[in-house]
Amino acid sequence: MGDHDDLRKFIADLAVVHGRVVLSSGREADWYVDLRRVTLHHQAAPLVGRVLLDLTHDWEYDAVGGLTLGADPVALSMLHAAAPTGRALDAFVVRKAGKAHGLQRRIEGPEVAGRRVLAVEDTSTTGGSVLTAVEALREAGAEVVGVAVIVDRGAGDAVRAAGLPYRAAYTLADLGLVA
Repeated sequence: MGDHDDLRKFIADLAVVHGRVVLSSGREADWYVDLRRVTLHHQAAPLVGRVLLDLTHDWEYDAVGGLTLGADPVALSMLHAAAPTGRALDAFVVRKAGKAHGLQRRIEGPEVAGRRVLAVEDTSTTGGSVLTAVEALREAGAEVVGVAVIVDRGAGDAVRAAGLPYRAAYTLADLGLVA
């Protein structure tokens, strides 16, 4: 099996939780994909980085990140997966709101102004979180080249409607789930 198949197995085994839940979008579902169980797992996290780098191999960007908390381990996995290949890839964190103390930055990490960046998320239903990050990145002067997620729960249309290329490593159908 390759990285893509191995990561799908981790998602199916560790992240898919059955039971009534309320999603961040406010929608209710009979199951939940808790990708932090995968993105923070010692064996699965490296796969996340490699799979998403492969998914976006033809996009030019030199920094990756998104809205905290879902995007943070995804971006770090990509940063670490890129390093052994000689690729210089920085990561950043977009806060939900600017800090009222310290440097009062909304985007933490290396400067994104004037850079081509990739916005990521672990999973997205409406696109709200990743589009919030995109807005903050654009306000900071970054050029957002696209959006990539591990699992798409339906956000693709909203992201594309905002004028951004969108890719997902897995769909719900890939995981045997029905929306």
